Amino acid sequence: MPRKTKLIVTLGPATESEESIGKLLDGGANVFRLNMSHAPHDVAKLAAKRVRKLSADRGIHAAVLFDLTGPSIRTGDVDKPHELKIGDLVEFRKSTAQPGTDISTTVNYDGLMDDVSEGNTLVVDNGTLLMEIRSRQDDRIVCEVKNNGILGSRRHINLPGTRLNLPALTEKDHKDLALAVECDADYVAGSFVRDGAHVRELRDAIEALEGHAQIVAKIEDQEAIKNIDAIIQASDAIMIARGDLGIEVEYWELPILQRRLIKRCHELGKRVIVATQLLESMIQNPTPTRAEVTDVSNAAYEEADALMLSGETSIGAHPHRCLEALVKISTRIERSGGLGYGQHVMLRDERQKAAKAAITLVDSLPDGRLVVLTRRGIMANHTAMLRPRTSQFYAFAPNERVCRQLALSRSIEAFHLPFASTIKETIQRAAEYLREQGLVRPGTPLVIVSDIFSDQFTANSILLHHA
Repeated sequence: MPRKTKLIVTLGPATESEESIGKLLDGGANVFRLNMSHAPHDVAKLAAKRVRKLSADRGIHAAVLFDLTGPSIRTGDVDKPHELKIGDLVEFRKSTAQPGTDISTTVNYDGLMDDVSEGNTLVVDNGTLLMEIRSRQDDRIVCEVKNNGILGSRRHINLPGTRLNLPALTEKDHKDLALAVECDADYVAGSFVRDGAHVRELRDAIEALEGHAQIVAKIEDQEAIKNIDAIIQASDAIMIARGDLGIEVEYWELPILQRRLIKRCHELGKRVIVATQLLESMIQNPTPTRAEVTDVSNAAYEEADALMLSGETSIGAHPHRCLEALVKISTRIERSGGLGYGQHVMLRDERQKAAKAAITLVDSLPDGRLVVLTRRGIMANHTAMLRPRTSQFYAFAPNERVCRQLALSRSIEAFHLPFASTIKETIQRAAEYLREQGLVRPGTPLVIVSDIFSDQFTANSILLHHA
């Protein structure tokens, strides 16, 4: 049975070669992520070009996602790592300030001192170091170390529960965004999105560059959780970025929060990605831990649109085994059924209701196949969000970019097809293509749903056609 869950792989030193990208495509990768926190522009540009070429060679519509760094707070460079012990005092200062203690480093956000208060918790390097802010001055803060650890250069800083007045896009983000548009990126991910206005600012920046990328909003802090409905509605997809989010919230709340976010994305009709540490141990090890297998299976059972690998495929020792593990786990859990959040989608217009009727029909046919004719991908996404039981779900679009952007949508296999002047002829072309590809047999019932403009009117139609 075809796999429904889409898979995102992050390219890096372990997977940037043509051979490796080709192997990932053959292994089932749907979307290729370029992490602009680490990827130099020349490397990212070449990798995107390779994905396009190798996908075209295989007749696959794989998507390219540029993940912006966002307004993250990081420590400065240190001559050598500091070995910290409980009770040590560490100073974080503006770049223009001189050191005032033995253990001192700069931060890249000069507004930090204005945003924090004494007694706030400060988390460094994804939770490996916990500190408490003891004193605050105009140009520095001093923190007490709460656990033993090592402080190196350019370590990430989190401030759980503290509202930060960071910009939505940094100067680096704007440069990276220009590269993404130049490479005709299918998706751009905004990091540390905190409200709907941040998403709209990113969309305006893309449009100003005449780009066509859809927006993935990364949910990484408590501020985003408070504004989640506005963020979902302003975005094209949501990424539950569990690394930073798992630091910002109590760790035992994270599984509940993940499930609530997935459900809310279903209700509001937006795609959702589960990311970070899915197979973290496989960066070194050839097999996943049993806990990781359960984590991946839970995300697939919750019927997330996509699962994402980060360090596992960018720097890991077994990138292709990681992808294989995701394929096996998600395919197996799909056979056992899902959580059923597709039943909670809010049907707000005629297109969504037409999609619901089409799914009811196709799910009642033992060998039924679902076919969507879509110009912009909207009807296809509406239909996918309702989570049809059939695993044979095909979308036809006249634009290859639309086909690539559907690579993130659960269940859909998209094909490029120029539309005819009439719906009838377009349906015949689609059915003929499916027969030629061996995806259907003559006489297979096809439930076809469309909202394409044809013969001077827009047709929200459902048709039962036999191949």
